[in-house]
Amino acid sequence: MRQTFNPQNANILININGELYHRDQAGISPFDSAVQGGDAVWEGLRLYDGRIFKLTEHLDRLRDSARAMAFAAIPTHEEITEQLRKTLIANNMRDGVHIRLTLTRGVKYTSGMDPRLNTSGYTLIVLPEFKPPVYDKSGLTLITSTIRRIPPDCVDQQIHSCNLINSILAKIQANAANADDALMLDYDGFVAETNATHVFLVKGGVVRTPRTVSCPKGITRMTVLELCQKYGIPHEVRDLTLTDVYTADEMFCTGTMGELAAVTCVDGRTIGGGAVGEMTERLSGLFTDLTRTEGVVVVS
Repeated sequence: MRQTFNPQNANILININGELYHRDQAGISPFDSAVQGGDAVWEGLRLYDGRIFKLTEHLDRLRDSARAMAFAAIPTHEEITEQLRKTLIANNMRDGVHIRLTLTRGVKYTSGMDPRLNTSGYTLIVLPEFKPPVYDKSGLTLITSTIRRIPPDCVDQQIHSCNLINSILAKIQANAANADDALMLDYDGFVAETNATHVFLVKGGVVRTPRTVSCPKGITRMTVLELCQKYGIPHEVRDLTLTDVYTADEMFCTGTMGELAAVTCVDGRTIGGGAVGEMTERLSGLFTDLTRTEGVVVVS
């Protein structure tokens, strides 16, 4: 999976602390905490017909991540929503938009990792792009990375931080293998997630997904589990192994940027029948219906 430049995004405006800048002029200080040490948290949001899907849940996770990182100042949900609205209106955006929302600890008065060097408050960045779901819905190919997901006693992955080197290294391996993405295991050898998405398996009509021990609690993942609950679809959250993957009837991945996308090959092994499965199609349809009816209206 390789994204290409969308000419619609050539002149987008990016919001940094309430000020709008052309993408070619936008920038933050080299003393900003995100530059100094990846000391920032983020969320991916998607705009459907004027609504941001699961906005409250995303902002809750952003706030929780910032609190876990002991940020001295965190903007309110209302303040962030207003900056989202301002940015989308300025860009004439209403649908088919992905937003990268970043909150950093802010600018330091000198370089260094100590948070006591931060005295000017947070930096809030709203980066919207015209971007449809990025994955090929006809079936993805994964390889299993040798890079393991970080255990919670090293860095708790419930903190949705901007330090993504662990996932980037896995993605490099996927690129080298000409795969779409990399499947990542946790320290004990159980399936965690891919370098960018959560994963689900279907076996005998039961939808299964790993525990979130070494990966964040995904919003789209949560939505799929809620859909299973609502429509009486058998589902489990439990440890899964590569054998579970190789012998699954279906496999799909989930994420805000890619929604639901089938996986048809892992490590050279065909998953199920090698095509999008019935359960994947059903849940994808239910998810699409939900995104068009639920969400916080930010632009009319």
